[in-house]
Amino acid sequence: MKQPNSICLILIAGLPGTGKTTLARAFVQRYGGRHINSDLLRKAMNLKGHYGQEDKKKVYEAMLESTRATLTDGKSVVVDSTFVRESVRAPFEAVARDCGVPFFWVEMKAEEHCMRERLQTPRADSEADFSVFLALLAQSEPIRGAHLELWSDRQSLEAMVHSVHNFISSILP
Repeated sequence: MKQPNSICLILIAGLPGTGKTTLARAFVQRYGGRHINSDLLRKAMNLKGHYGQEDKKKVYEAMLESTRATLTDGKSVVVDSTFVRESVRAPFEAVARDCGVPFFWVEMKAEEHCMRERLQTPRADSEADFSVFLALLAQSEPIRGAHLELWSDRQSLEAMVHSVHNFISSILP
């Protein structure tokens, strides 16, 4: 399988436990680029457990800065976060446009009963449980425009990585 030739921004959105980070890591491991993860960045900023609006804003601003710097350095970026609101997604699209690179949205999903089961087990990088999943589900705004939708409870990781590669390759020159 051929690596995408062009620099691009891949944004992986989805509710907690849908497999965003797993997919992002696997994609970057296979095709290269920089992986930026909101949970790891929050932890690095000593904001673990802090989810107020100001703290969320700080994390997203740091993600944007890292994204811009990496794209400016000529390297592709894969960002994974919930991205539940359009107001959070739009600045990332603007950064891609400013840097002159294409951006691609991937939306991770899974059936609710699977999410309940997955989120019962604590995860090293995320504090989200099923109550957080439900709260974010209630706040979710649909992704506008073309995007790839993947169901992590229906596809293997390898199949999802392949789907993302094909989605990007079909659009990139």
